[in-house]
Amino acid sequence: MRIERDILNQLRQWKDDPDRKPALLKGARQIGKTWIMETFGNECFDYSIKLDFDTMPDLKTLFQTTKDPLRLLKELELISGQPIVPGRTLLIFDEIQECEEAFNSLKYFCELAPEYHVIAAGSLLGVAVRQRHMAVPVGKVDIFRMYPISFSEYLRAADSDTARYVDSLNEVRRLPEIILNKLRTEYRRYQVCGGMPNAITALLGNKGMDKVESCLQNILDMYELDFSRYADPLAVARIHALWHSLPTHLSKENRKFVYNAIRSGARSKDYEDALMWLEEAGLIYRVFDISKPGMPLSAYQESNAFKVYACDCGLLRRLAHLPASVVTSTVANFTEFKGAMAENAVLQSIIPLLDVQIPNYWTSGRQAEVEFVIQWGEDIIPIEVKAENNISGKSLTEYYKKYNPRYRIRFSMQNMQLNEGLFSCPSPLAAWLDKWMPMLNDAK
Repeated sequence: MRIERDILNQLRQWKDDPDRKPALLKGARQIGKTWIMETFGNECFDYSIKLDFDTMPDLKTLFQTTKDPLRLLKELELISGQPIVPGRTLLIFDEIQECEEAFNSLKYFCELAPEYHVIAAGSLLGVAVRQRHMAVPVGKVDIFRMYPISFSEYLRAADSDTARYVDSLNEVRRLPEIILNKLRTEYRRYQVCGGMPNAITALLGNKGMDKVESCLQNILDMYELDFSRYADPLAVARIHALWHSLPTHLSKENRKFVYNAIRSGARSKDYEDALMWLEEAGLIYRVFDISKPGMPLSAYQESNAFKVYACDCGLLRRLAHLPASVVTSTVANFTEFKGAMAENAVLQSIIPLLDVQIPNYWTSGRQAEVEFVIQWGEDIIPIEVKAENNISGKSLTEYYKKYNPRYRIRFSMQNMQLNEGLFSCPSPLAAWLDKWMPMLNDAK
């Protein structure tokens, strides 16, 4: 089963951009980076040449021999047996972190051979760059950030009619109950499998929950192996402990990350490198508390107060050993973690829309807390997340009284409406936030 990925449209635009630079694809392991590059090459070029620096170690010698891209192209043409023609051939550099010289060559392709199309990706590239002190071709690459499959991408494959209906909406209004119920059903299924391609393919291919669980567990197991392969030996145990502590932190009522939850007596200085490693690997997001919603939000972050969410809600569920049947049930008793799952899924939906921004959250002592605060253009927007239909709580009201934002958003399983600046939106539609925001402006 093929899942249409939005990033393919971005890459098609890159292909036709006369000012393009070599493309560098960043993202966590197992989200489909290699598949995207190969699909892009097969569909948009006459020739596609994939160079895998992990399985083809002899390539390293070639890139160590010369920095001249034109000489490299001649050698690669001989190796691949395919023509390398400007505009007609895509060069794919996969697992590029395994060859620093190939990573550096992107600079020379940009400067000396810009007419050729080159795209690169690597597992744990950010980790490799920092640990090996690799030179980064700053300003010489076009960076594309890739994420797990979004709910909007999932819905196109799971229920194309409902997806088309959502895409056709041109105003904020209540949805027909039949549409809302379909969205709720598919969203709960999405929270079970998450956005990892193998897990979604298993779910939508009706291969059974055992297969879905197996796919997710295999990914988690591979991540564990990555800890040992790519992390400093002294840090492996701490990365492992921190990763496995995520469900514990998120099951707390306020979700705040506390080092003592990893082990008694743990200190921030002992685990800062482990946090950074998981961030650079794309496995977690750190959401910082802000003292006030000022512009820019980054200037008001409280560096010692943050929450840690997983990159994918399906992996988080599996990491927590939470049965799928509990997530799909509307009455299951897992109050705190149900809220955490709802927050993680919404965060996963909106991050790809925020232009590298990671949301913050806001607290007012112990009196109020708003799950996420984002910058959207010139607006700072508070976002409240409710797991189901219960929207009681005073936090968003307290924020409104104190700061009077133009808009405030509440995600829940209730229907859509806009009432005096409060945008109530079904959580499944968080993945279309960039569609709703212009509508809010029009409604004003």
